Amino acid sequence: MSHGRRRFRTAAVGAVLAVAALAGCTSGPAAGPAAPGTASAPPSASAPSPSKPAPTSAPTPAPTSPWGGSPGSVAAVGDSLTRAFDACSLLADCPEASWATGTDPAVNSLALRLLGAGRVAGNSWNLARSGARVAALPEQMARAAAERPGLVTVMIGANDACRPTPAGMTPVADFRRSFETAMARLRKGAPEARVYVASVPDLLRLWDTGRTSPTALRVWELGVCGAMLADPEDLGAAAEERRAAVRDRVVAYNEVLADVCAADGLCRYDGGAVFGFRFDGSLLSPWDWFHPSREGQARLAELAYRRITGK
Repeated sequence: MSHGRRRFRTAAVGAVLAVAALAGCTSGPAAGPAAPGTASAPPSASAPSPSKPAPTSAPTPAPTSPWGGSPGSVAAVGDSLTRAFDACSLLADCPEASWATGTDPAVNSLALRLLGAGRVAGNSWNLARSGARVAALPEQMARAAAERPGLVTVMIGANDACRPTPAGMTPVADFRRSFETAMARLRKGAPEARVYVASVPDLLRLWDTGRTSPTALRVWELGVCGAMLADPEDLGAAAEERRAAVRDRVVAYNEVLADVCAADGLCRYDGGAVFGFRFDGSLLSPWDWFHPSREGQARLAELAYRRITGK
């Protein structure tokens, strides 16, 4: 999510992390007597003898799923959640702890699970950027396509909602346009790449998790995700309406992610797994109470792995 040196950059965690989504034949009615005015068809002269069963056709093999097998490489696009911002030290990316492409065995990233430790370094690319919004995704996707990856992970949208005020949030139509353009850029250069799309975290759940923590309250005063987290102890009608507006926008973003992904045969949306996941304090960065800690990154990796492999 967004972050500045003079104030904690907003990014998203996640509320996070909430970071997994998505008949027989009936026999017809028994034949009855012929309707008036119609003639019954005569028995076929070529009907097989009762002693000889009718020939059967060979069963049609089930189509092979395009998701079968493991990808040979992984590219990650998105924002600070995928860069593991504030997971290892204050105000710094920690890509080795990334849920998507990290090398830290304690996190056991998606790339580690799918590729194995010996192949991650040369076959994975973390192209996400802290502070990125969906408008930056087409350029990131073009860079990912140039690597011809077997799998691309997408986690974007928290910064589009986490503005200083709700008025600054990215309009839903613009969000859709950017995401559609990003997918088109990927398909132009990597038509066979599989895509995993994570939902945007539930920022209202993040507020609810941290609003009773003195540490979280002190940190959030520095300007983290003002649209949702400003005045976290204010339970008045105006504050509640502001938070509801942000949550509604996140829900709308997730609907866009699901819709656009569903139109692509090689894309899997997480079904709202990240949005629905509740992170407690142990899964959030101790420096900003917003981004995932190493443990939180590990949970994101687990959610993604389950959705991608069905395990």
